[in-house]
Amino acid sequence: MAVSKKELSQCPIDAMLSVIDGRWKGTILWRLSEGPLRTSELRRSIPGITERMLIRHLQELAQDGIVIRRQEKAMPPCVRYSISRYGMTLVPVLEIICTWGRNHLRLLNKAK
Repeated sequence: MAVSKKELSQCPIDAMLSVIDGRWKGTILWRLSEGPLRTSELRRSIPGITERMLIRHLQELAQDGIVIRRQEKAMPPCVRYSISRYGMTLVPVLEIICTWGRNHLRLLNKAK
């Protein structure tokens, strides 16, 4: 039985996956691991993501305490996103996932 987003599983793996679950969240975090970005910069750095999906994922990541949203007092308004100190603890996990993904893609390409 799948665990809904509203109820948190007691399984640590499910708890972690509920935070980074989503087509683009890993990519968003990977881009932000290099430093703060404006919304438009982040969107341009991720081909294929829609603005709506980017904003949705950023809101969820901010709600989970992984990302920090800072609105600068400028005209026009400027919003920058960065990874929180807590969110930075995910970077080593993302690096391991990335390494595993590269190996998996190599395996799939050999099978073709």
